[in-house]
Amino acid sequence: MENDNNVNGNLNDNSVLDALVLTRNQWKGGIVKAVIFTLIAVIIFFVPVTVRGSTDVTFGIIYKNIKAGLGLAGLWMGGLIIMGNGLASVYGKYFCKNRDSAVYRYYQEDSVLHPLFYLMGSIFALILVLHYTFPAFEGPAAIVSPGIGETVYSIAMDVAWIIPVSAVFMPFLLNYGIVDFIGSLMEPLMRPVFKIPGRSAVNAIASFVSSASVGVLITSKLYQRGIYTKKEAALIATGFSAVSVGFAYKVIETADLSEYFLPIYFIALLVTLIVSFFMARIPPLSRKAPVFADGRQQTKEEIQAERVPARAVLKTGASRAVKKAATAPGLFKEIRSSLLDSCYVLPKVISLLTAVGIIAMLIAAYTPVFNWIGKLFAPLLVLLQVPNAAEIAPALPVGIAEMFLPVLMIADKVGTLAVGARYMVVTVSMVQIIFFSECRLPRYLTKPRQRRSEWDMAGSDGISRVSAVFRGKSLLTNKMRII
Repeated sequence: MENDNNVNGNLNDNSVLDALVLTRNQWKGGIVKAVIFTLIAVIIFFVPVTVRGSTDVTFGIIYKNIKAGLGLAGLWMGGLIIMGNGLASVYGKYFCKNRDSAVYRYYQEDSVLHPLFYLMGSIFALILVLHYTFPAFEGPAAIVSPGIGETVYSIAMDVAWIIPVSAVFMPFLLNYGIVDFIGSLMEPLMRPVFKIPGRSAVNAIASFVSSASVGVLITSKLYQRGIYTKKEAALIATGFSAVSVGFAYKVIETADLSEYFLPIYFIALLVTLIVSFFMARIPPLSRKAPVFADGRQQTKEEIQAERVPARAVLKTGASRAVKKAATAPGLFKEIRSSLLDSCYVLPKVISLLTAVGIIAMLIAAYTPVFNWIGKLFAPLLVLLQVPNAAEIAPALPVGIAEMFLPVLMIADKVGTLAVGARYMVVTVSMVQIIFFSECRLPRYLTKPRQRRSEWDMAGSDGISRVSAVFRGKSLLTNKMRII
């Protein structure tokens, strides 16, 4: 998660960052840190590496080796986390009356249905780990089958390691200027194109490179502090809380398209921006009131004052990047904070992914529901000349429940689908802006006076996201679109 010191110091507010004055030594130190730590982040997340004939980004190599090294022990660790979360959620949501209790605070903002999903995830996890551990154990065939339970649980365990691993390296990406530099370059476009202030580029990019929950949390804080209007906060939360690197990587890998990671990821971001352009101009977002949290109406003078001359954006971006790097808290402190945040959201993320994923796959396998709905999409796919249109059509509508499910539905047949077909499903998974597990966030953002925890505003489960890391921009709760 974004460092609270930065947020509290308003260093995500560009006006504060621009007014900051550094000493000569601070400038030198800021330049060195910005260059070195940004290079590390780019290498970890974006530079493909070939190892033993297989091409992957360094981030993927790290988490895969950890998962493989732990083997069965890792599956049990994940299962115990899911089962513990399921039992604790029932107590925390329905029976715990101590409002100062950590268990109460962790679960009380969940809906009444969340514990039911957590418990179902617990049951599924128990059945699957017993299935993996004891060959003689015969669980329900529908749950333990390779195309349903085994596939979903394998992905959930991937996410379980993607979250902490990405948390270790995310401070390199967020705290040392690259977000601010790119955001400044985008400033001249943000207001005229997306109807949001230029400084929101920082929030948007934070979602892209970290997690939707990070972007939403920053947006929520800045809205409540009177920096964003209700309309701006809603536009940023729904249009720019996109999937993070970690989540995107897992989606693309599941579709066996890892070698195309970079083009797919950046094309998906482009599609998200195009969709956001239109969303800002149509109801309901276009009808949101341009008022601040205290009820004050935004003025034209305020909008005019935030503009930065186009000729100065490069210089301004470089200055902001150096200042952000120079004032960043200690690296190890930030890594520790990021890891703690990842541990906070991880139980809910993998619990919901297991429960919702298996339930949706059971519905897809044993009922014609998604086939019926998919028939509405098939003609459009044929018109667009998408290969395997009939096969992938049922996967597209399922994303309304959870954004990972479309690619999950084709996971067992990636070998028979054309690259273009898999690409279509992956893109739908990555650019889906609103789905059931995230639909509470806009409401939280526009009702800040209600007493809610910051984590609930960011999304209680945190997938999308991944993800976090992994949105994960996810929850029956979050615009928390794993890493």
